[in-house]
Amino acid sequence: MRDVICTKHAPEAIGPYSQAIKANGFVFVSGQVAIDPATQEVISGDVAAQTDRILRNVWHILEAAGSGLDKVVRSTVFLKNMTDFAAMNAVYGRFFNAAPPARSTVEVARLPKDVLVEIDVIALG
Repeated sequence: MRDVICTKHAPEAIGPYSQAIKANGFVFVSGQVAIDPATQEVISGDVAAQTDRILRNVWHILEAAGSGLDKVVRSTVFLKNMTDFAAMNAVYGRFFNAAPPARSTVEVARLPKDVLVEIDVIALG
């Protein structure tokens, strides 16, 4: 069984992919960037503001799937510049403060829409 997850409370997909897929007891959330779902535009602000918007979007997608941030088991953070790690991490820690998921953080050359950070997660369904 494979269910497509879609909510108006998170940005629309900007390509041929789903916001998330729920399958075999897991929710696989596509990489999210700092897009305001109300405007479908990238928000202004630094990496902390972008991380906050991303994790709010992830929260809404997980909620639509019947899951939540407390059920995230794995995340990947893609940073445009690793010097932004501490600022991103401070915001990330507010969303995942108890039993945080396993995580990888990598620096990348470029991200969609030239954002500063992108995050994807896998959660229990």
